[in-house]
Amino acid sequence: MRTSTRVAGVLTGLTLALGGAALTAPAAYADVRDCINVVEEQLRGGEAPSYVVTACKTGQSGGHAGCVTGLTKGGGVTNGTAVTACSAAP
Repeated sequence: MRTSTRVAGVLTGLTLALGGAALTAPAAYADVRDCINVVEEQLRGGEAPSYVVTACKTGQSGGHAGCVTGLTKGGGVTNGTAVTACSAAP
């Protein structure tokens, strides 16, 4: 196999691999949005307060307990809704 053909194959594989990684990145944001949507459904209207966004981002990074605490401590979010919302985050 010629070197130029081999290099082209490697570059094609690398491009596909990086493209695949780029396509999965928005899914992480979608998880935070799902978490926020669960809370907004309970609050019935309006944009989620900043503590909701912060708590959902905590849940996305693996801090489920911190997410639940952040949502319930802020007021207005029941424990059941917080658990459901934080489960949607990771």
